[in-house]
Amino acid sequence: MKILVTGGLGFIGSHTVVELQNEGFEVVIIDNLSNSSEEVLNGIFNITRKKPVFEKLDLREKIAVREFFAKHTDIVGVIHFAASKAVGESVENPLLYYENNLNTLIYLLQELQQKPEASFIFSSSCTVYGQAELMPITENAPVQQAMSPYGNTKQIGEEIIIDVAKVSNINAILLRYFNPIGAHPTAELGELPIGVPQNLVPFITQTAIGLRKELSVFGSDYPTSDGTCIRDYIHVVDLAKAHVVALQRLLDKKNQEKVETFNLGTGTGSSVLEVINAFEKVSGQKLNYKIVARREGDVVEAFANTTKANETLGWNAQSTLEEALESAWKWEKKIRS
Repeated sequence: MKILVTGGLGFIGSHTVVELQNEGFEVVIIDNLSNSSEEVLNGIFNITRKKPVFEKLDLREKIAVREFFAKHTDIVGVIHFAASKAVGESVENPLLYYENNLNTLIYLLQELQQKPEASFIFSSSCTVYGQAELMPITENAPVQQAMSPYGNTKQIGEEIIIDVAKVSNINAILLRYFNPIGAHPTAELGELPIGVPQNLVPFITQTAIGLRKELSVFGSDYPTSDGTCIRDYIHVVDLAKAHVVALQRLLDKKNQEKVETFNLGTGTGSSVLEVINAFEKVSGQKLNYKIVARREGDVVEAFANTTKANETLGWNAQSTLEEALESAWKWEKKIRS
């Protein structure tokens, strides 16, 4: 079975390609290389001994998307990762996010709705909940007004998929994940942001290895145990495996609704300072960090209730925070050596 993975050379996408190939799927990757590298293909091959088909393509180019699907007529499922994803950047450049995250989705769905049937996995986010009123967050928590344009694109993206599924043969699963971290245990794949990292863990590892002078902790006056934001950090390999399970559910026609939604996290919240302390413990490195002003768009806390994914998908996160951080540090050391 041929599966399209958009953004398949990115952090989560590349790990998902590995898990798909391990399960025997034939994978085609689309990526425009705006925040990734073609060298990631080597990492995928080194782990699986199989090289996926890769097409450099910008999904914002409608005609190019149409030509791609005319060429690959036997695609039965799509896992859609390709999107801009930094909260802070989305606040500064909202139009970039609305164009990139929504137009690309629309062009994909326009092609898929012409097929007799199609399975679609959407890379959504816990940002759709805004600042949820109750912790842990269940899938039934109200979708709040988004705290950032990035979060808003995920909300709108979900709405688009739900509307299209009602009038087409597309079946979809929306995966709302929390904070992916870590790297493949082989250290062949990991998070490699271009430019200054927007996420906490790569900034931690780059600071520890000396690439960054110091780590900024955004705010210490939040109403939490130590004053820093709380997030649910999930190992990227656990996350990747959930995508394969969700896709298989659609292909096997086990979905109960045209569009299903699942939270993906560990169910445990960790503060920024707790993550720093855990990293210092597993790495033996003392981190240079300083407290700075809050960052616009950040919620106080967010961690998942994963009961639905555990029971319906039969999926559970396996790795601890320490294991995920250890893998991220192993990856950082390898790419800088």
